[in-house]
Amino acid sequence: MVREGRILLADDHPLVREGLQIAIRARFPGMIVDAVDSIEAAETAVRAHKAYRLMLLDYRLPDSDGFSGFFRMQHVLGTTPIAIISAHDEKAIVTAARAIGAAGFLSKTQPLDELARSIETLLNGKIVFPANLGTTGDLTKLKERIESLTTAQMRVLSALARGHLNKQIAGDLDLSEATIKAHLTAIFRKLEVNNRLQAMLAVRAFFNPEDKGT
Repeated sequence: MVREGRILLADDHPLVREGLQIAIRARFPGMIVDAVDSIEAAETAVRAHKAYRLMLLDYRLPDSDGFSGFFRMQHVLGTTPIAIISAHDEKAIVTAARAIGAAGFLSKTQPLDELARSIETLLNGKIVFPANLGTTGDLTKLKERIESLTTAQMRVLSALARGHLNKQIAGDLDLSEATIKAHLTAIFRKLEVNNRLQAMLAVRAFFNPEDKGT
């Protein structure tokens, strides 16, 4: 049974952070919970502490879109399991979470004691997902392509998915437009697409899985 270690919790809602911290500490008195409110703060926490048993990641954070935060954290956490926690539990989002390799999907609508039990399951090396999610084959292939992107390329792709132009992306990331163009060329090659529109459509399932399109 898991009794001690360190958990990283990233959620921008103070009441959710506090509630989860209380539930985790009640079930695992020896567990340290580092709570942050953004991907940037989560990356800083990982650099400071490194050895995490589990990360609980809010689906929506101020500095990430869809699962872009998940891919960023994968780069810094390595093999540490990451579970998505969200109030948005539509089937498309949960299916995408499983396809990208998340360790689980926890709904904020669940009682805290149920969430604590699910967290215990995750800490014991098992996955936690609702049943009957259906097929994830196409998403799995896309996930493999996205995982080949560098952290810098992921940041550019995230901005691209928000519809930002090269000049704006360069300004936001403090890079030259030439560097952004070079990143986009590499991104298109890795995603096996030819242009910005194709790239945006290809990754919509991960950045905006609740958007079913037309």
